[in-house]
Amino acid sequence: MKRILVLGSAGAGKSTFAVELGKRLGIEAIHLDSHYWQPNWKETPADEWNDKVAALLQADSWVMDGNYISSLPQRVERADTAIFIDRGRTLCLLRCMGRFLKYVGRTRPELPKPCKEKMDWDFIRWIWNYPRDVKPEIMRIIESRSEATVVILRSNREIAQFLDRVKVTAQA
Repeated sequence: MKRILVLGSAGAGKSTFAVELGKRLGIEAIHLDSHYWQPNWKETPADEWNDKVAALLQADSWVMDGNYISSLPQRVERADTAIFIDRGRTLCLLRCMGRFLKYVGRTRPELPKPCKEKMDWDFIRWIWNYPRDVKPEIMRIIESRSEATVVILRSNREIAQFLDRVKVTAQA
């Protein structure tokens, strides 16, 4: 594993997982949110976004977390592994609410300043509808590339077991 995508709903634990996996492999964790969002939650224009993603993909190794369907085909093409963290919508919502309370009025470390933490009805609906609206498209894209190893992690136990195996592999 040298070029790893970490995918899943907001609140699934992508960023935390990516950081830990990156530490164990000695590979930089890249949070796509920090490259996509500009100050005050302004979106990066599509052509500029594609250029940014293309530049990020040039590195020999990375652990990259984030969904961003528009750039997923080009990321999957370069990845050797795609890890989908498949957590329930209720858990994801609760985690996002906790994150909101933790960072209310402040910017999370992985985001550009100032992108103060927010929680609105559009975001809540996006999380709630993720299993129906976003997940099937992500799975279709990542499964269409047979060369990439696809890993689906559904629980804290599966995540811990996966990371333990990586730790053993990295030390061997």
